[in-house]
Formats: sequence, C-alpha cells, structure tokens
Amino acid sequence: MPSATSLATLASVALLALSLSACSPAATDAASDSSQWACQIQQAPFAYSACAIEASALGDKRHVLQLFWQKSDSTQPLLSFDELLAALPAGQTLSFAMNAGMYNKRFAPIGYTVIEGVEKRALNLKSGGGNFHLLPNGVLWWERDGKVQITESQAFSEQLNGGQVQPWYATQSGPMLVIQDQIHPKFNPESQSAKIRNGAGVCRDGRIRFVHSDEPVTFYQFATLFKEYLGCPNALFLDGGVASALYAPSINRHDKKQMGVMIGLVDSSD
Repeated sequence: MPSATSLATLASVALLALSLSACSPAATDAASDSSQWACQIQQAPFAYSACAIEASALGDKRHVLQLFWQKSDSTQPLLSFDELLAALPAGQTLSFAMNAGMYNKRFAPIGYTVIEGVEKRALNLKSGGGNFHLLPNGVLWWERDGKVQITESQAFSEQLNGGQVQPWYATQSGPMLVIQDQIHPKFNPESQSAKIRNGAGVCRDGRIRFVHSDEPVTFYQFATLFKEYLGCPNALFLDGGVASALYAPSINRHDKKQMGVMIGLVDSSD
C-alpha cells in the first residue's frame, strides 16, 4: 500500500497537470507570445480569424501600428506580405498584417491615405457605385500618440477642415459596418450576397480588432459580428473577395496575394 507521503506527492502532480491543462489554449485559440496582442481562430457565429491589439500598448515604442504601400526607394507598391517582410528594417518583426482598403488597377488606394503624416491620397467624398461608395463610408486613422479611431468620412472631413485632427496614418474605405453602435442602415438582414470579407473595429474592451472571415458572409452578418459579438461601436469594412488577405504567423496564416495599402503591427526589439 502506498505511503501517505507518496499519495500526497501523486495528488500534487495530478493537481499541477490539471492546472497546466486549464491554462492551455484551445486548438482554435492560438495566442501570440505577448499579453498585449493575440491572433485567434473562431468558429462562431461563423468561421473567422481575428488579430487584436490592446489600445494602451500602442502608446509605447515597442508595438507600432503602421500602414505600408510603396517601396522605400521608389513609387512602386510593395504588393505582398513577402515584400513587406523583406522591407522591414533590422530589429523589427511583423506580428500580423492585412490589406487596408480598396485600390485601383495600379494598386493605388482610392480613398484618403496618410503615411507618416504625408497625405498620399485626398479624402474621397464622391458618390458612385461599388462598396466604397455605399455611404456612409469611413476612415481608420490615428495620430502620433497611437490612439486608433474609426470615423465616418463626412464627420472626419469636418474635423480635418477644422484642424481638429492631424493624422499620422489614415486609410479610407467603405462601407462602414457599425456607426456609433448602429449597423449600417443599408445592410439587408435577408441579403444572400455572401463573400469573404475583412474589416477593423475599435471595441469597448480597449482592443483594436482586425477580422478576416474564413467563410463567405453577408455585410449584415459581418457587421453583426463586430457589434454584437466583439463589442465594437465603430467598425469599417476594408475589402472582400480576392482582395482579402491576412498575415498572422501565430495561427499559421500567410496569404500569398497582391494588394494595395497594408496595415500591420510592428514589434521593435530596440
């Protein structure tokens, strides 16, 4: 018969194993090695991949959210995650990235674009066809302090003209998915137009979320995800179909697609 000491040792080992098991992420919840950002794969309410960064983490110098478009030595677009990775300075790594808005045949953005304080494309308030002009559309932007916001384009125009904002980075796309906690008024709950889609949301829990649907969804379904499941009062559609792309090595995702402007979280070891 085992001694009392042996039984106590076995009980301690079992308790430790149980604790480790409870702390292990599920197969669909592959987190990063940082407590400030993480990428996950989820299956409800539909299959999607999401990367999130704590808004508070963007105030330091280690984690920096950036937009990328052209090569540093030319006006040619980077086009791919592979080219972006190759262009990063030594000491910097790309934690995650996705396409950051719509573009024309030359892979140039069709909406307002600011990179490191330089306006690359003017704010586009024109009416027209296509998703971009399914008004209201919006602008994903932040100043040098790193505070990320999503603002409806007309409201943003008023702030810009009034000198109230000085974007360090900005990308315009459309349509808005969620506006001040309301789903876009033109989205139809009964729509059958389902596509792969990606977008971004500024959420109540202090996180900025970048979401890629891993199965075709309607605009209404995608907006509902941000509003009801992720708790994002403001969310913006970035693009869909063949233009949707995600780079997230922590969940083994590295899409090989061409795109215009990209948005990515850069981690600096310096």
